[in-house]
Amino acid sequence: MSPVPTPLSVLIAGDHFVTPDLVADALRARIGPSFTARTVTLPWPYTPFGPVAEVDEASDAEDEMIAALSGVEVAVTQMGPFTARVLAAADALRLLVVCRGGPVNVNLAAAAEAGVEVRSTPGRNAVAAAEHTVALLLAALRQIPQRHEGLRDGAWRSDLYALDEVGAELGGSTVGLVGYGAIGRRVGRILRAFDAEVLVHDPYADLATLDGAIPADLPELLDRCTVLSLHARLTAETAGMIGAKELSRLPRGAVLVNTARGGLLDYDAVVDALESGQLGAAALDVFDAEPLPAGSRLRTAPRVVLTPHLAGATRQTAERAAALAADAVAEHLAGRSR
Repeated sequence: MSPVPTPLSVLIAGDHFVTPDLVADALRARIGPSFTARTVTLPWPYTPFGPVAEVDEASDAEDEMIAALSGVEVAVTQMGPFTARVLAAADALRLLVVCRGGPVNVNLAAAAEAGVEVRSTPGRNAVAAAEHTVALLLAALRQIPQRHEGLRDGAWRSDLYALDEVGAELGGSTVGLVGYGAIGRRVGRILRAFDAEVLVHDPYADLATLDGAIPADLPELLDRCTVLSLHARLTAETAGMIGAKELSRLPRGAVLVNTARGGLLDYDAVVDALESGQLGAAALDVFDAEPLPAGSRLRTAPRVVLTPHLAGATRQTAERAAALAADAVAEHLAGRSR
């Protein structure tokens, strides 16, 4: 247990996934009881996140954050909007821990100017997101949602054993992973257990730690893979990286999976490719507009499996995020006591 030289003032701005109680329990387990906690419960996921001032993917609660941060040295949050306005009012804040893979809800320049260290919890949802990716992939390959709905509607279709109707196997396929961070790496390990060949395109991956995956440039990967799965971060470099041109390079009938970020993908091009048969199926958890608009072409596209941005939604993800946040606070305290 790390020593605490003076009582630490902590704001826990939780929500209904990473709850204040989860974070408080993790802090007590990691640093002991010698801290005072102020708690706020933000409305996510019952109220969707969105842009708030100059930050993204946050709950619209600037005034609530400002009121709660007075005299607070450490803040732990998942969806709190740490805008320039909020940070300017946080006179005592020295550490901000964001319980997600990246601090997209924080104005990092304003935090640096205010002398606030910002930490996040990368890898918190790697297990959940990797498993959801593989579940979506298998559902798309074996047409499980369509067959489930048909049976519920009373149809027992033996004709689906016809050669031009059956699905495909993951074993023996070639899967291309675009992005090879914590989630992509775990997906790769799972896929190799299915006897799939795994190609990887990630300019920043350590080629010495590919765990049996094969590095490839993007054109080569697209030309060869019968399954394409996206795991890259959304940046200026990766935005819109998969569009009509890239989809046309895939072998006809390939399957596309996206559990990363909607901005990586041109969804009109995806629907066009599904309608033409260039894509055999698509399995999508993220979209360029969320919630998915009523008029989205994806709602009526053929051979598509959709989930509402839930790849990381497991109890273990929330618990892991709280534990990683508590580790970051403990490291802060160790530095403060030196």
